[in-house]
Amino acid sequence: MRIAPFGVEQWMNEWEDGAVLNLAETCVDSMTVDELLELSGKREETMRGLIGLRLSYGDIRGSEKLLGAIASLHTRAGSGNVIVMNGGSAANFLSLYTLVESGDEVVCAVPTYQQLYSIPESFGASVKLLRLREEDGWLPDVRELASLVTPRTKLICLNNPNNPTGALMDAPLLKEITEIARAADAWIHCDEVYRFLAHDDGRTPPSITDLYEKGVASGSLSKCFSLAGLRVGWLVGPEAFIEEVFSRRDYTTISCGRVDDLLGRLALESREKIFARNIPIARVCAKQLEAWAAEEPRVSLVTPKAGTTAFPRYDYNLGSEDFCRRLYERDGTFLLPGKCFGDEYDRHLRFGYAYSPDKLTEGLGKVSAFLRTLEEEGL
Repeated sequence: MRIAPFGVEQWMNEWEDGAVLNLAETCVDSMTVDELLELSGKREETMRGLIGLRLSYGDIRGSEKLLGAIASLHTRAGSGNVIVMNGGSAANFLSLYTLVESGDEVVCAVPTYQQLYSIPESFGASVKLLRLREEDGWLPDVRELASLVTPRTKLICLNNPNNPTGALMDAPLLKEITEIARAADAWIHCDEVYRFLAHDDGRTPPSITDLYEKGVASGSLSKCFSLAGLRVGWLVGPEAFIEEVFSRRDYTTISCGRVDDLLGRLALESREKIFARNIPIARVCAKQLEAWAAEEPRVSLVTPKAGTTAFPRYDYNLGSEDFCRRLYERDGTFLLPGKCFGDEYDRHLRFGYAYSPDKLTEGLGKVSAFLRTLEEEGL
């Protein structure tokens, strides 16, 4: 089986560790264990549980408390609709591994996280790309989607809110998409790892699992919860689907980590406090980025509506890989080239802006100084 190199992850692996100013980070400012314990108000209770925790395999599916806490993020799910994996990327893989076979037809919206189309391709599926456009606010054109979906379509892959653009599909648009899928009897897999980071009050989108009987959602504690180091991800979907997933999970994951399970439950039980910390960070930083782009005449930004990433376009005669490499070598400022999402996005950059308002201000200043250098060079 051959699979395309994972552009985003390979770039991050090569350059991230040495970054001085990381403007590619996609998690809201990561918390320490101490911060999580303090925020939860359950420090002593949790510490006693950790110290006395036997480090056996533990609950194979995940503890009932963890499964129930994840289910509570959805309106139509119980613990039987949930399966836990080692991070959101593993959850995405397991869903696609369960749903897609050689010869299947898959429709995937792009730009997006590369897993969602490269994995089906590696399984021998015929993948059709629904290209999102700046002029549409990076939202899918439902008429174009309908033209791509056929009676042979097995799966539609979405990412909401979108990485890298920060676009947000609301309930009416999602319902239109579900009607297209229902007419073809197709599944929908939606990566929802940024779901709870809407920048406007009242705009948290519904999960695809709450709108469609053949909807599958992936999530994790990484982005919205600032706890990527726990490696807790999950799938939510119909019970029969979850049982199919579980039969395949045996080949990749024996059990959930017991420390991850315990701290993951604590985070989910404390989610309102975590969101009260994280949503303002994302909103403030998004406004900073928007204001910066408005002052740069050769930068164009569709303002992100949710999440932690944005995908501005620039008008300089320099490919995005060279742009990011030169910027990094200049002063350690780290950005992700748009080319990682496909050649057609080679004049875009992915900003991960919610790491820290102060660091973002400093980093944007470094990017502006680099832009002045490009202008002096006549690019």
